[in-house]
Amino acid sequence: MSPLRGRHVVLGITGGVAAYKTPELVRRLRTAEATVRVVLSRSARQFVAAGALAAVGADVVEDHGLGMVHIDLARWADVVVIAPATAHALSRLAAGAADDLLTTVCLATEAPLCVAPAMNRVMWMNPATRANCAVLEGRGVRFVGPDEGAQACGDNGPGRMSEPGEILGMLERLWGAGPLHGINTVVTAGPTYEALDPARGFTNRSSGKMGYALAAALANQGAAVTLISGPTALPAPAGVRRIAVTSARQMRDAVWACRGAMDLFVAAAAVADYRPQTVLADKLKKDADTLTVTLVRNPDILAEVAALTPRPFTVGFAAETGDVETKARAKRARKGIDLIVANPIDEAGVGFAGDDNRVILIDKDHAGAWAAAPKTEIARALVREIIKRLPRTASP
Repeated sequence: MSPLRGRHVVLGITGGVAAYKTPELVRRLRTAEATVRVVLSRSARQFVAAGALAAVGADVVEDHGLGMVHIDLARWADVVVIAPATAHALSRLAAGAADDLLTTVCLATEAPLCVAPAMNRVMWMNPATRANCAVLEGRGVRFVGPDEGAQACGDNGPGRMSEPGEILGMLERLWGAGPLHGINTVVTAGPTYEALDPARGFTNRSSGKMGYALAAALANQGAAVTLISGPTALPAPAGVRRIAVTSARQMRDAVWACRGAMDLFVAAAAVADYRPQTVLADKLKKDADTLTVTLVRNPDILAEVAALTPRPFTVGFAAETGDVETKARAKRARKGIDLIVANPIDEAGVGFAGDDNRVILIDKDHAGAWAAAPKTEIARALVREIIKRLPRTASP
């Protein structure tokens, strides 16, 4: 029996060429025994007819300006799907627009919101679109695709709407068993802060975006995710349990508390290697021209987890300068972990603080360099690689 049986799906269709695929998506949803109500944007009607959608079992909702149609739909929905989601649609969603039936439903619903982007490859990679996607993912919006391939405009690259079967699979994972169902996962993210006195301390420039994107991507594949986060302003991803910490020792304690049921550990946090030996009770005054602070080693969380018996599948990160790959290979071998993700922090536009990253994925046999891409896309690709390698045993 499909996990979509009896579910209420609101399908929002916006004005892109890929709208021609939506009757097939409706057909598949109806075959899975979901009930489908469709909201067509004004421009979507130029690409797909309401009659074609009704013919395959959808109830096409019209807004005549009477009553509270948007509230009724928002309350009825178990999930809202926008496919295709054009660049314009993503922009309006990110801005919180409420100027038509579809956008008001999205604002009024408490159901999960899923989007299947579709646009020209250059539009997809435009910084404005990337920023809008980051905003939406930060609010817990789930993305499926886009895929790469030939586009209606003649270009070839990322931006194709995912096929109906892929969209259906993502929806089934909302209520069914995704490939990581039953896998207890701990992700660390963000910086740590090591206090020197009540006003000052040592930290780093990590934004936490990579770790948060990984937590969201893992949860979307069915994992039970605990996100242990250093100080950051990012919202917790949907479906993820977050534990907020400040220092490296607090992060270590939080990780250690999870060790009894941890099948997968992803160490994406930028943990301080050292901390002040003494934390001053009063604010330090600038009485001298120089200041000497004694630092002591912090716990090596990644190495401690990798030494557990039995140990979880363990993924580390190496934020490096210079010969990034060589340094990351040495770190992976030294700590005895399964995978390490190396990323340069001395290249403009990638690494700390930004929305993009460039990584090298290294296991015991191979190293693969990936082109720079948004951290959310890299997170989804990393999760696919983890799924390929992860032993299929889960904690009780």
